[in-house]
Amino acid sequence: MLKAKNQNMIMPAFINLMNVNHQATSQKQFTQPKLDLLEPLRNWLDEIEVQNRKLAHLIAKLIPAQCPFERDLVLFGRKIVHIPPMCKLNPLYEQFIGLRFRALCYLADQCGEDIQSYC
Repeated sequence: MLKAKNQNMIMPAFINLMNVNHQATSQKQFTQPKLDLLEPLRNWLDEIEVQNRKLAHLIAKLIPAQCPFERDLVLFGRKIVHIPPMCKLNPLYEQFIGLRFRALCYLADQCGEDIQSYC
């Protein structure tokens, strides 16, 4: 009789675990893989190695340190509208910031230049 009670307690727990595992695998089957068309471009930007002083200067000048689009429109001394930074909406934002960082590191570490003017 003691054995039967233990089996009754163990079996429902085992069955519940089986249901949870089955539900998890069935949900994985129905989710579709995301198609990211920008992934090759992201990978290419991440793989760029800055090994040229002119290229590093060009990258540091072209990619701004702060978002240039954030503005407050003021008319007659009163703020009319605030335009929020839109850089984070750019799907390649992280890659461009990483590329700029690599260019600045190259200029500072390899060329020994002062990069304060780029910050």
